Amino acid sequence: MILIVDDEFRMRRLVSDFLKREGYEIIEAKDGKEALEKIDEFHAQLDLILLDVMMPYYNGWEVLKRVRLKYSMPVMMLTAKDEEYDQLQSFEHGADDFVAKPFSPMLLVARIKAVLKRTASDAPAISTDGLFVNREARRVYLDGEELMLTFKEYELLTYLQDNANIALSRDQILDGVWQYDYFGNLRTVDTHVKQLRAKLQAKGEYIRTVRGVGYLYQE
Repeated sequence: MILIVDDEFRMRRLVSDFLKREGYEIIEAKDGKEALEKIDEFHAQLDLILLDVMMPYYNGWEVLKRVRLKYSMPVMMLTAKDEEYDQLQSFEHGADDFVAKPFSPMLLVARIKAVLKRTASDAPAISTDGLFVNREARRVYLDGEELMLTFKEYELLTYLQDNANIALSRDQILDGVWQYDYFGNLRTVDTHVKQLRAKLQAKGEYIRTVRGVGYLYQE
């Protein structure tokens, strides 16, 4: 199920009709307040949220911040302009991807499929010194308490674990985690690493900075 959040009726209907033709189940919200209500009601069924930035009551950034306090489903921002600032704001607020308006419906579907494809995993669970990663359920626990990671934070953690003890450049991480050509600022990697380290608390030191290169995961 995909939740489309946009205050423009025509935009919601356009995206909804196109995604329904692709076989997706759709629900809609016209503003930030209704979005939060729908998310609380349907969070167990939601596979992804398409979230506009400029809306009444709560804007997209505020909705995203509130969502990230409770849930970890993927969120794709619908930004008004294809500018670096909007892209960085999307990632820094915990979004997993973004699409700039006006966008091609085919591109939107391709990005959605790429995100949803990466949610399926049959890899085994990994447990190390209190950090438990259940890859089948896509859940992460620290000392028995579940961590509410965003989609991209989870992808980043598992990618680093899969390449443990290897110094990875930011370009390699972008290619490995985002899995499409990204022409924005490499700061998005640093932003996600910073957020992931904070959530991992003491285990955040597993992600080490390699000066002049990028990052290395070492337990």
